[in-house]
Amino acid sequence: MEFRIEKRTGALLIGLALGAPAILAQDLRYDVWHGHSRVPNIRKAGNMGTLTISDAGVSFEETYKIGQKPRNPHAWRWDYQDIQQLKIAPKLLTVLTYKDNLWKLGADREYRFDLVGDKTFEDAYQLLKGRLDQRLVAAIPDRLPNVLWEIPVKHLLRFSGDEGVLQVGSDAIVYRSANQAESRTWRFEDIENISSSGPFDLTITTFERAKTHYGNLKGFNFELKQRLEEPKYNELWLRLNRSKGLTILDSYRGARGQ
Repeated sequence: MEFRIEKRTGALLIGLALGAPAILAQDLRYDVWHGHSRVPNIRKAGNMGTLTISDAGVSFEETYKIGQKPRNPHAWRWDYQDIQQLKIAPKLLTVLTYKDNLWKLGADREYRFDLVGDKTFEDAYQLLKGRLDQRLVAAIPDRLPNVLWEIPVKHLLRFSGDEGVLQVGSDAIVYRSANQAESRTWRFEDIENISSSGPFDLTITTFERAKTHYGNLKGFNFELKQRLEEPKYNELWLRLNRSKGLTILDSYRGARGQ
């Protein structure tokens, strides 16, 4: 009798476990502004609507258009395979598609959505980081469960720079910027390589698209405010490359007696 009860209990637990994804995979809906203005309150051209993010993809449906009644409202849907890059920030989400933009000489068409109200895209980020690969650009400083080390830095931009903290975890790197728009979270799979020309320099080359960089890879160049000791840099380099399956590094390390 006890065995049958255990079997039923086990079956119930298995059923709940199998049903959990269906319960948790609820669609996330947001009131957003889709337009060309970078400031949501300046609405010279664009439209309000509902942005839906689900386990299957991203969609937008217009609900109101400035100066007009809803007539033939815009409605778009993208499966994840049709998204070339999705960039998410606390109040902003952009979808870069594979469609040509005829008005921009065939450049890929991009859709920008600004969040309206007090909500943020934090829940959407939690869903997307488990759903999308390196096509996800996280302009959100995630909380690392285990910070191995951190260092204050200046991020060098084309004509200026911003300051923040670089945090290194076991499988991700976070840049917490004083300028929220410049913050990033990179899973190791989002990083193509790291390099350094000295103890006060670190470059993180990512798969984020950047047309001004060779091969569309975007490099983040950091001036370090504290010395980065060589063992820390080497360990980070090894962790990154192990995550890419380069097991030959272990034998090389052993051969050097490290």
